[in-house]
Amino acid sequence: MTEATLTGRLARFARVGANLGGFAAGAAVARAGGRDFADARNARELRRVLGELKGPVMKIAQVLGNIPDAVPPEYATELAKLQADAPPMGPGFVRRRMAGELGPDWQRHFADFPLEAAAAASLGQVHKARLTSGETVAVKLQYPDMGSAVEADLGQLDLLLALFRRIDSSIDTAEIRDELAARLREELDYAREAKHIRLYRGMLEGVAEVRVPAVFEPLSTPRLLVMEWLEGRKLLGFRDAPEAVRNRLAEALFKAWYKPFYQVGVIHGDPHLGNYTVADASAERAVINLLDFGCVRIFPPSFLEGVNELYRAIETNDEDRAFHAFGLWGFRGLTKELMRILLVWAKFLYGPLLDDRVRLIDENAKPGEYGRATAQKVHAELRKTGTVRIPAEFVFMDRAAIGLGGVFIQLGARLNWARMFQGLIEGFTVEALEARQQAALAAAGFALPPKSGIA
Repeated sequence: MTEATLTGRLARFARVGANLGGFAAGAAVARAGGRDFADARNARELRRVLGELKGPVMKIAQVLGNIPDAVPPEYATELAKLQADAPPMGPGFVRRRMAGELGPDWQRHFADFPLEAAAAASLGQVHKARLTSGETVAVKLQYPDMGSAVEADLGQLDLLLALFRRIDSSIDTAEIRDELAARLREELDYAREAKHIRLYRGMLEGVAEVRVPAVFEPLSTPRLLVMEWLEGRKLLGFRDAPEAVRNRLAEALFKAWYKPFYQVGVIHGDPHLGNYTVADASAERAVINLLDFGCVRIFPPSFLEGVNELYRAIETNDEDRAFHAFGLWGFRGLTKELMRILLVWAKFLYGPLLDDRVRLIDENAKPGEYGRATAQKVHAELRKTGTVRIPAEFVFMDRAAIGLGGVFIQLGARLNWARMFQGLIEGFTVEALEARQQAALAAAGFALPPKSGIA
């Protein structure tokens, strides 16, 4: 680590620590005055503090807010409102970074390269450019010293989780913390993201409803990613479209997320509205662009066996089978009492997949509240019975299910979710999934671990 890197990390650590420490002190004073730490006013204040910090810690908090089991419900509601964006860096930064990645003559690759960013997020920004060969491309450029910022902010994540434990100790977040750290570090590696894109292009080959950008490998590095630019419109611009159009969009999204998950054991862990756009939409067919492949989770085949086993257990009301399924998911030390509480959440998630009729994904929820009422009920029961450690593998599957369910609610889509799901798991075997996964990972350029050991 260079002196500059260490200095940057210490400065970031101090700034984040001061902001979170100030929040904690203020909340403690309010508590002494009679305000409960779980009060919604404290939650709103934490959102404000984190929103001012920007960068990785704000993105971490946003993810926590979209995992109903990770934090107390009052805070989940507020943290989910955070937007992981940042002001773009200026022309000087762009020139220096492009020269650092592609050499001083970097402009020779481009017929047009606007120095103003087309989009900016927490870890980097995107420019819409045109190559000398004529292709329009998205150039994703990482902000300077993001590795140090990530490590500094992960150090403060422990403080954030400690604050939540004061309110609610029913959830052991140790594995959630480690999972967030692993995925965030992976997001810094654009060479890995390029492999994720190749993986998704292979898994979704032949799925006409989903487009995945091509990568321009010779121009990409671990901190610079050059991809095909996919034109599209914002998804929420279709909320007032005819129901048939909204249904086709929901079908396309379902295939984009869950075909790779149930058939290959891979999930796009960030179902944020900015990560897909609409290329085409009609009553007959919709086409979406799937974007941003930094946060991708590859699951061991046994986890998918647990997903299928729990589905069958709920379908047949078989508690012993459900207990076995939770073990496959990675839950350890469960009592039957704790399992029954967790089944409340599982039945909520699986409910639409067991109901063989055309329906809304949740017939009671409002936009932005998908899963909140059930999560509050589960938390209330867990407080009475003991602590549950949420396994790492559960984190991003849960986040994707809630995030995507929220999008389906926004669209007001009415579909037979059960038929779509059953089509994906028909004939499921661990051996077949493992073979597909190994083939897909090898084709994308991933080094393969031993069979039955992929994580």
